[in-house]
Amino acid sequence: MTKVLVGYKLSPEGDAALEAGIAEARLRNAELLVVYSSRGGDTEQTRDMAALDSAAEAARARLDAEGISYRFREQVLGNSPSEDVIAMAADEAAAVVVIGIKPRSLVGKAILGSTAHEILVGAPCPVIAVKTSSHTTEEGTAK
Repeated sequence: MTKVLVGYKLSPEGDAALEAGIAEARLRNAELLVVYSSRGGDTEQTRDMAALDSAAEAARARLDAEGISYRFREQVLGNSPSEDVIAMAADEAAAVVVIGIKPRSLVGKAILGSTAHEILVGAPCPVIAVKTSSHTTEEGTAK
C-alpha cells in the first residue's frame, strides 16, 4: 500500500502538516503514517509526550471518523527529528513526506539549523512543506 508520512510535532506547523497529510492520503488512497520524534530523557519532553498522547487521541478520533488508514509512531531513539523522519521514510518506502514549516530569520537558520531543510535534502522521496494559515516570523511580524 502507498504510504504518506507526516513529520508531526506539537505546534501549529505540526497541525498543518497533519491536515495536508490527510488530504494527500485521500488523494493517493494511501495509508497515513504520523511520526513524532523526540530525543527523550528530560522532564520537558516527558510533558511533551503527555501532551502528544492527548493530541494523538484527538487526531485518532478524527482519522477514525474520516475513514483513513493510519498509524502513529513515536520515536524516542536519541536521533534528531530529521534523522527519524528520513529513516522512517526509507524504511516504510513512503511515496511522500509532509512537514510543517515556519519562517525563520537568517540568524535563526544559522544558529538553530533547519530540520525542514535536512528533511527536504535527505528524504528518499518528494517532500511537501506546508505553512499554517496564519504564521509569523521569529520577530512576530505576520507574513
